[in-house]
Amino acid sequence: MSDAATLRLPWAVSVEPPGSPDAMALLREYYTEVADRYFALHEGRRSTPEEIDAGVAEYPTGDLAPPDGLLLVARHGAVVAGCAGVRLLDARTAELKQMYVRTAQRGSGGASTLLTAAERAAVRMGAERIRLDTRLDLVEAIALYRRHGFVEIDPYHQDRYAEIFFEKRLE
Repeated sequence: MSDAATLRLPWAVSVEPPGSPDAMALLREYYTEVADRYFALHEGRRSTPEEIDAGVAEYPTGDLAPPDGLLLVARHGAVVAGCAGVRLLDARTAELKQMYVRTAQRGSGGASTLLTAAERAAVRMGAERIRLDTRLDLVEAIALYRRHGFVEIDPYHQDRYAEIFFEKRLE
């Protein structure tokens, strides 16, 4: 398939259980990418499978299930291509978690599609704002959030990997 044809494929986003095979594969890929980037930056190496297992266990996804959360899975055409989690922190505040698009589908609108779907899901859950944290080395994510109207805020929790925090008011 040509690059132009790939760009024209439709994006579709649906809610899936965090334990579904597609969701589990995406979440593991997400953790592998962010861990590899972290270890490359700080230790000059890639993550080990054991470190990925520990990371997946440290950040469970059980709170990305109804009634106070959900996991969105995006498909580009028929290909499973990305995910984003949304959970309620309180009755009016949602949090974006595990936002990820596979490398092969990046640059074709998937991240924006997922982020818009996550914001809409947060509104349906009753949220008036959505928050997130990320690391400073994840510059592509920071740029995406800023393009979508997120503004930097003070930290709202403590986590050793959370270096910058954002919020967006929802309509």
